[in-house]
Amino acid sequence: MIDVEQALARMALGIAALKDRQPVMVGIHTGGVWVAERLHRRLGLADPLGTLDISFYRDDFSRVGINPQVKTSYLPIALDGRHIVLVDDVLHTGRTIRAALNEIFDFARPAAISLAALIVRDGRELPIQPDIVGAMISLRPGEHIKLTGPNPLGIKIMEKEE
Repeated sequence: MIDVEQALARMALGIAALKDRQPVMVGIHTGGVWVAERLHRRLGLADPLGTLDISFYRDDFSRVGINPQVKTSYLPIALDGRHIVLVDDVLHTGRTIRAALNEIFDFARPAAISLAALIVRDGRELPIQPDIVGAMISLRPGEHIKLTGPNPLGIKIMEKEE
């Protein structure tokens, strides 16, 4: 099983290496925000934490409808020309990250974006790879992973519901 605290420590080291670029951290709702909040506090980043809700940017929006718990995206500072650390909980197909990138570029033109994922699993459908990884996992067919939290952060491996 994955040790969440060790995974967060690995991510913090990777993000700390970017400190000279004065990165702005942005978490993706919901689990990515939980992870980003922990990392933001741990690293003591100067700029406030931003959050994204990618519900309206999903490519399955017309098929599955809107998420009943849409949150507000919050980008408290200008992102133009800044280095963004985009944080998500689980990187699986890459579609969530694609949607988050689309939303970010609707707001600004950042200098660079580094992707940080707490957990990276198999099943990529888009050519998206993280720069900073907490842990990697392979799941059996029919399983999926869910972050629980926010306090404490935990991980559950569950059978996929049809």
